[in-house]
Amino acid sequence: MKALSAAAFGFILSIQAALAAEPVFPPASRIGLVPPQEMSLSKRFSGFENEERAAVITFAEMPAEAYNQLSSGLTKDVLKKQGLEVKSRENVKLGSRSGILVSGAMTKPEAGRKWLLLIKDEKVTGLVVAQVFGGQDGYSDAQIRDALTSVTVRQDVSLEEQLSALPFQVGEKAGFRPVRVMAGNSVLYTDGPKDTIKGMEQPVMILAASLQPAPPPGEQRKQFAQAALYANRVLKEIRIERSESFRLKGQDWHEIVAKAVEAESGQPIVVMQSIRFDGNRFVRMVGLTREEQRDQNLPRFRAIADGIETPF
Repeated sequence: MKALSAAAFGFILSIQAALAAEPVFPPASRIGLVPPQEMSLSKRFSGFENEERAAVITFAEMPAEAYNQLSSGLTKDVLKKQGLEVKSRENVKLGSRSGILVSGAMTKPEAGRKWLLLIKDEKVTGLVVAQVFGGQDGYSDAQIRDALTSVTVRQDVSLEEQLSALPFQVGEKAGFRPVRVMAGNSVLYTDGPKDTIKGMEQPVMILAASLQPAPPPGEQRKQFAQAALYANRVLKEIRIERSESFRLKGQDWHEIVAKAVEAESGQPIVVMQSIRFDGNRFVRMVGLTREEQRDQNLPRFRAIADGIETPF
């Protein structure tokens, strides 16, 4: 009887181990992995986190054609400018898919260890970023590597499912329609027949929930908002017309309206950036329209921003 019990117990343990090794997919994500022990799905972004161990793993999904451009940027010189001292770069095999795994030490804005995994799939390019801000007590290099090399990609997830998994809901669409969900925390809306917009031939609205804490109230939020706008690589020759903070429905906002030039096409455009602060979180909304359509589209951007609902 004892031998039978031991065998049964061993069988149960083997089942548990097999179940534990199954990849976990964040809501609406095509990318999944076997997370390190005690790392759970995040409620703030697409990925996993463990606050006690100061560690996160985030997922981002991009079009398949983005792989070559992103892989060419995974060099020591480029990443050093972004605050990562590269220690290793290797080609990896992820089942039937290939990828590039880079690891190194973060030098800014915080010290820690960081891994970048770029995944090549016929339908999607995946970027998985792991960060451990603590020492080896957070997670060991081997634990993070095991998790990253367990990455897999599943079939397409419907746009409706991706929208339902966002950390906010869009109540008023003002005639716009959703086109693409990105990184599990942002969505692109447009008005027009095309899903891929070039030369600002259609107005677009991008909404994104914060992955980092909001700056404290006051002047820092104005500086933060302006820095966020100027950091946008899609725009050049930005000239701010209005930059103001206000209270609306019990929440702090900062809104900027500016003229700019769309970098690729040289098309003159108008930008409205609205940031709604809610405690230590925020939602950033950026609307872009051709200059001759500003009177038509700025009120629509404002209506979408006003209708955002968050569970913060």
